[in-house]
Amino acid sequence: MKQHLPTFDQGVSALIEDIYARGMDKTTTVCVWGEFGRTPKINKDAGRDHWSRVNFALLAGGGMKTGQVIGSTDSSAGSAKDNPINYLDVLATIYSNMGIDPHAMVVDISGRPNPILPSTVSPISRVYS
Repeated sequence: MKQHLPTFDQGVSALIEDIYARGMDKTTTVCVWGEFGRTPKINKDAGRDHWSRVNFALLAGGGMKTGQVIGSTDSSAGSAKDNPINYLDVLATIYSNMGIDPHAMVVDISGRPNPILPSTVSPISRVYS
């Protein structure tokens, strides 16, 4: 992390600044999202294991309101506390920003219609804009 994170941070922040400077912030979404969070406690090998209960996503652009933190964890970062956002809501947000209705139906190879995402999910931009 000490070696790679500063370069990553500089690259992501430069990308976001450039998108806003060029006026592309309404039509371009930047998403930084890992596959897992990390356990709230250090393990026997002085590391942290995968933890699916809590994760993060950084979203910028896409016409969304910026400069906000949505959701929080308990004091140990072990579980969601305030305003938890499901990963499906993050996907709905990205689809919506791309102009894809997250509730649209797609037809599979057998001709059956299937929703892209469940009807219960909602794009974050609609909830917190």
